[in-house]
Amino acid sequence: MKPLVSILIPAYNAQRWIDDALRSAIGQTWPNKEIIVVDDGSTDRTAAIARQFGSKIKIVCTENRGLCAAVNLAYKLSNGDYIQELDADDILPLDKIERQLAALRDGDSKRILLSSQWAPFFYRRLSARPVHSSLCQDQSPADWLVRKLSENLHMQNATWLVSRELAEAAGPWDVNLVYDQDGEYFARVLRVAESIRYVPGIGVYYRASGKGSISVIGNSNPKRESLLRSMKLHMRYLRTLEESERVRMACLSYMQNWLGVFYFDRPDLAAELEVLAAQLGGHLAKPRLRSMYAWMIPVVGLRVASRIQTELPYFKASCIRSYDKIMYKLESRHKRIPLAAKT
Repeated sequence: MKPLVSILIPAYNAQRWIDDALRSAIGQTWPNKEIIVVDDGSTDRTAAIARQFGSKIKIVCTENRGLCAAVNLAYKLSNGDYIQELDADDILPLDKIERQLAALRDGDSKRILLSSQWAPFFYRRLSARPVHSSLCQDQSPADWLVRKLSENLHMQNATWLVSRELAEAAGPWDVNLVYDQDGEYFARVLRVAESIRYVPGIGVYYRASGKGSISVIGNSNPKRESLLRSMKLHMRYLRTLEESERVRMACLSYMQNWLGVFYFDRPDLAAELEVLAAQLGGHLAKPRLRSMYAWMIPVVGLRVASRIQTELPYFKASCIRSYDKIMYKLESRHKRIPLAAKT
């Protein structure tokens, strides 16, 4: 019998996009699946839209307790042999699950973690382009984490397909985290995995929703504190897999890459990173601006120049997003773009 796959969709005020996410889940070519939506205290029509799909999904409404609590509840309600997590504004290619499971071989361990690619977009999904990095290959968990930390890379959460055995071994999502929840969770899954099997040519369409997104730190101190906690856990997980010079260097690079997030607004958190670096026999350098921003320092000062370096990419993205929104509306007047099977 084909294994059951549970597609878990936490949703909060997702009325604008949850229809697309649900259609991509229901339309999966893998036949043996269940779809569980946890509406995390939405104040809009998220639950009403989800209910329109009737018996094709299971929906549970709760008070607002945050993303991690919603995912954990969905998992408790699930029965699948494999777990697919999907944010309520993202989209799965229709053959994503089928092709990942097809990559498994007879006799494979349930501790193999299945990976794929991801493609960011704003409004027009067909304009999405897959992200390729050194994470996009078969490798050991230690190799994957070393690359993530040392090269400052990211893998979107819905790219993974996780066996229940791995999910049970990893434990629930950490409800104390309000930023990088998925990064910490999947680093924990990696810690208990035997290997990563990357399936090329498929993945997830990730909707880049702007500065208000849960994945943007902005000026949020709770998010900065959450990031620091997640970083400490990432390094701990990696060091339980391997203690070596390359791991030490990866951890130092990781802390250096993110130091600027804390340096000006939360020097106390920056000091914690500096202590951790010293314990690893290293030193963190004062954050430096890229050359296109460094000339501003004598004019506006390092702190303001640093803020401009952080904010300008969001402004550029906002302009692109506005253009994409206009084109999306114009195209939507003519036809509804069908879901594609591949990225």
